[in-house]
Amino acid sequence: MLHYLKGKFTTMFPDLDGKVAVVTGASRGIGFCIANQLLAHGARVVICARNEADLLRSENMLNQEFPSKVKAVAADVSKYPQVENLMAKAEELFGGIDILINNAGYAVFRPVADLTQQQWDDIIATNLSGAFYCLHAAIPRLRRRGGGYVINISSLAGKNAFAGGAAYNASKFGLNGMSEAAMLDLRYENIRISYVMPGSVNTQFGGGPSGTTSSSADWKIDSVDVAQVVLDLLAMPPRSLVSRVEIRPSKPPRK
Repeated sequence: MLHYLKGKFTTMFPDLDGKVAVVTGASRGIGFCIANQLLAHGARVVICARNEADLLRSENMLNQEFPSKVKAVAADVSKYPQVENLMAKAEELFGGIDILINNAGYAVFRPVADLTQQQWDDIIATNLSGAFYCLHAAIPRLRRRGGGYVINISSLAGKNAFAGGAAYNASKFGLNGMSEAAMLDLRYENIRISYVMPGSVNTQFGGGPSGTTSSSADWKIDSVDVAQVVLDLLAMPPRSLVSRVEIRPSKPPRK
């Protein structure tokens, strides 16, 4: 991000020294990259995911570069008691919460007639209810710090429906609506809320092997691109709020 100062533009990065962030869905992909960049800019970070083994591997990787600044807390965000424990642990470990990145996501892409009730429930519970649970549990802790920033990682699927995406579309349309309403609820308490809508991202979420990306999908957005958007949002001055960001591949394959 560029910042105009004394007749010239300079690059502006967020000063996250002393800040504490919670990142969900952080064992790989977008969440891992966001956590890495937050750490690189001075934050202490609690990473969360459901799979404890994957999460601990990611914690170990991050701790090699940022010792004592990252802690892993396993949690299923679709279950409120586990979310409350996550936020309480973050406060206990680092003294508070200033930033929440709601990134945890789940998807099954099937025609609506073939989608099971359980698949629908799981997608809505993780992508929509999970984000609400995390926000709800974080709000009193953000208030105790005098404010903070919540960034919800949504999707262009939250504005563009597609065949086979009924549950995923519904979860992301809902996440966008919740984000906008919560922004209006909390803006005067110094709690800013934004949501980011990536298009196709080259991660395991798109079907690749665990922990890998695919060279055949080089046209896709990279996870680090989404992490850069998060940094740009956090670098905005308190007087400004970018309520949503759309990010898409610049040159997808022609149909």
